[in-house]
Amino acid sequence: MSRVGKMPVTIPAGVDVSIKEDQISVKGTGGALHLTQNKLVTITNDAGKLSFAPANDSREADAMSGTMRQLVNNMVVGVTKGFEKKLSLVGVGYKAQAVGSKLNLTVGYSHPVDKEMPAGITVATPTPTEILIKGADRQRVGQVAAEIRAIRPPEPYKGKGIRYSDEKITIKETKKK
Repeated sequence: MSRVGKMPVTIPAGVDVSIKEDQISVKGTGGALHLTQNKLVTITNDAGKLSFAPANDSREADAMSGTMRQLVNNMVVGVTKGFEKKLSLVGVGYKAQAVGSKLNLTVGYSHPVDKEMPAGITVATPTPTEILIKGADRQRVGQVAAEIRAIRPPEPYKGKGIRYSDEKITIKETKKK
């Protein structure tokens, strides 16, 4: 059995988990998240602890039990603490400004780039060269951060562009004659 799938998920106080035959719902202070339940995994709730077990002895069911456990754990953490990604802008004149649910970027193009945030995702700019993306759904926070980074990815010669705050860019050497 999967090592991750063997560990139970503890449900903290203030979080409501409902398991139906086709869907798992987690509600908390950070919002409500839903996940479609996989037929290869059986989920049991034992006094505030969720246990995940493969429905049969197949390899796919074993792997899916660990996957479902981690997805539900991410949902519980998301509605209690939330997830965040930090991006930083490197380049002369590169700046970002959060206006409501929009992010205005000036990143070296002839026009400013506007990025609309989906529902459940908030964006903040503590400084003009930092972007902070927050939300309850880990996958959506990471996807929005990747889409913003793709607007102007870091280039390998000077390192200019939008990068994750913990990302290391290897700078290439210029061609010599």
